[in-house]
Amino acid sequence: MTEKPELILKYRNDVIIGRKITKSSASELFNLDNEFLLNLSDSANFITRHFQGSRVDIEELANIKKNFCSEDCVFCSQSAFFNTEINGYQLPPPEEIVQQALKAKNEGANSFCLVAAWREPNTPDFEKVCKIIEEINKKVGISIECSLGFLTAKQAKTLKKLQVKRYNHNLETSRSKFSEICSTHTYQDRVKTLKIVRNAGLEICTGGIIGLGETRKQREELIFEIAEFEPEEVTINMLIPMPGTPLELQTPLDITEILRVFSTLRFLLPKSIIKISGGREVNLKDDGKKLLLGGANGIISTGYLTMGGNPIKKDLEMIKEINLET
Repeated sequence: MTEKPELILKYRNDVIIGRKITKSSASELFNLDNEFLLNLSDSANFITRHFQGSRVDIEELANIKKNFCSEDCVFCSQSAFFNTEINGYQLPPPEEIVQQALKAKNEGANSFCLVAAWREPNTPDFEKVCKIIEEINKKVGISIECSLGFLTAKQAKTLKKLQVKRYNHNLETSRSKFSEICSTHTYQDRVKTLKIVRNAGLEICTGGIIGLGETRKQREELIFEIAEFEPEEVTINMLIPMPGTPLELQTPLDITEILRVFSTLRFLLPKSIIKISGGREVNLKDDGKKLLLGGANGIISTGYLTMGGNPIKKDLEMIKEINLET
């Protein structure tokens, strides 16, 4: 019988030579005993460095429309279903977002993502977003990504024409868990949008939130579902329990469970950007160092949709401390 460390190395070497790891092999890795997680993490880091080099992709978000979303996702403080007492606002003028994008670029961000809290953009709002994108392209020159909810094929093609590089639409959680976290749309609705985005020629960013009360088996299910899309970018959030939401008392995941997700994803998606997203400052005492040396090669910096994050200067220092680059 092959010892676990040797087995991890075998799977690592398979990935390095371009052999796609099987689902059963990935499952074996994901469910290793804790004593072998360092081996798993080190091998995931080896794969990352082989395919991605030492560069960490840094992204900043702009929450361009906050609060009053029509969906009832139980983790979200922007849902109109819950009284979370956050301040809401509608789409700001383009020049305000242009200044945010310029600041992000000057601080060292590689990309800038426009995010809106709604089910889907109506025609007037979509036209306003397009105007914002045009102005950023004209005055800033930074890689633009969008996360605008459900899209029509026509809207996706318009974003492609505007040189939007990548569209984010998270699966949120596994198919088997989804009905427990949202009732106003389905898992299949989210899959449909990802297919529309891909067909329009946009790159895909998808992922989810871990720590929603799902089982380890459901986290495993999620990473396999993410991998099926072969996304150019994966974004993994760790739940920050928000007061006023049904998950406000949810217990955080242990770092070992978080590490399993990132490391196994790297074996499944060796050439993708795997990004540590919301919750790292709260859930990870080292702000992500372990994950950046265990499969991840990207972070979201400065802040998230309804709360602040590390200043980008602090994140740049963290990346330098572990001998990685931006």
